[in-house]
This record gives sequence, C-alpha cells and structure tokens, in this order.
Amino acid sequence: MSKIALVTDSTVSMPQELVDKYGIIVAPQVLIWGNETLEDGVDISPSQFYTRLKNTTVMPTTTQVTVAKFQEIYQSLLAQDYQILTIIISAKLSGTLNSALQARTLMPANAPIEIIDSNSTAMALGFQLVTVARAIKQGATFPECVALAQKAKDHTGIFFAVDTLEFLHRGGRIGGATRFLGTMLNFKPILELRDGRVEAIERVRTRGKSLNRIVELAVEQIGSRSPVRLGALHANATEDAKLVLQEASAKLNPIETVFSEVSPVVGVHAGPGVVGIVYMAGM
Repeated sequence: MSKIALVTDSTVSMPQELVDKYGIIVAPQVLIWGNETLEDGVDISPSQFYTRLKNTTVMPTTTQVTVAKFQEIYQSLLAQDYQILTIIISAKLSGTLNSALQARTLMPANAPIEIIDSNSTAMALGFQLVTVARAIKQGATFPECVALAQKAKDHTGIFFAVDTLEFLHRGGRIGGATRFLGTMLNFKPILELRDGRVEAIERVRTRGKSLNRIVELAVEQIGSRSPVRLGALHANATEDAKLVLQEASAKLNPIETVFSEVSPVVGVHAGPGVVGIVYMAGM
C-alpha cells in the first residue's frame, strides 16, 4: 500500500473524529486579534472565538497559512517517505494555495507533492478529502488519488444563509453578492459557493425562509444524483443547523451526514449566525 499523506487547511472545519480517523494533517490558518496572533483551531476554538467576538471592540483579521508551516509539514512527511496530496481552500477565497506552492519550491525538485485547489472550503472540501482518504485505505495509488481529488471537487457544493453581508464585505470575500449591499433592509441573503467564489443567489424576508430555501436549493442542485452525502455547517447557530440537516436528510436520504461548526477564521468572514448546507452528490 502506498504511503500517502493528506494535507489541508483549517477552513475545512472537519469534525475532529474524521481528522483523526483518516490521519489528515490540518495546517492552521492565522487569526490576528489586536496584538495577538492565533493559530486557527489550535490557539482558539470556535466557542472561544464567538464568546470573545460578542464583547470585543477590536475586530479580528485573518491571513493564510504561512509558507513556513507548509514547509515544516512537507519536510516532516517527506522524511517519513510519504507522498503528499494537499487539497485546500479555493484560491479565490484565500492565498493559502500560494503558500503551499511556495513551500513546494523549497522541497527537492522530485519531491512527490501534489497541490490541488478544491474550489471550495468547509465540509465541501472535507468531503473531497474523505473520499480520497477512503481510497487510500483501499490501496489507491498516488496518481489515482490525485485524479480522484480532481474529480471530487466537481461533485460538491455549498448553499448558505447569513444574517448580514457585513462580514463578507469587510473581508473582500463577497463576490457577486455586492449587488445586494445597500438594499438589504430586513432581507436575508442566500449565497452559494460557485466556481470557488461566494455568489448571491437570492434574498428572502425572514431567517426561517432563508433556512428553508437553502435546503430547497440543495435539493434542486442535487436532482437525481446519488449517492448523496450531506453536511450542515454553522457559526454559533447550532439549533438552526440541526434543523437544516434534518430537513435536508428527510428529502435527500443521504448515505452520510456530517455536522460541523466553522472555524474561527471562516467565522471572521461569514459572521455569527451563518448556516449552510454542504453536499457531495454522484460519487
């Protein structure tokens, strides 16, 4: 069996039990809060982040995983004779891909390192990783895993509802949703991660309708494809996310469900209250 290591970044927000089960290496994004520099998910947990966010007068900012961190991870894995497959957040959302590429240039020229843009984040990225991790356990070769990762990203998607576009706008991650700015009033925006960017889908008048609508959109997008894997993601909105996952599961009969809380770095950009439905369909 090939010795293949999977590396990703902390925006994956994957439940720790899956990280541990498949031995996935998670490189931490960086949260900058005043004079503090915190590693995402290492120095600060989601619950700690949202508690602090409620009372802060200084808003946090973020920066991508450092080149040095990827270099450290790659050197360690290569020393253990691993082939390394890195699948990370969309390059249209973060500079993380560039950090990984720079780190690879610091490794030997023939080092077995592949770096793939997931075109996504959160558990859409997570489902891609888990799909490859399961193939590794079944004896897939390194080229087979690379091909599978490239294929998997076309089978995943995310729809999400946010309370406000303020956080996405502030962080420059809003994409086509800028057309909603200044006209929101009491509307709730519904967004999609499409082609690696956050794009506006529509807007509805209430929180409840927005949560129902993301489920409807996922059902429409998935259509007759099977099997279906579903995830719910949230930022300090546990009960809403549970209801969304329950409703989507009743309609789509998934073979697997995952419940996750987005990492602090994602929370900086999405804002408290975001709820999303994540899917992988057709593979």
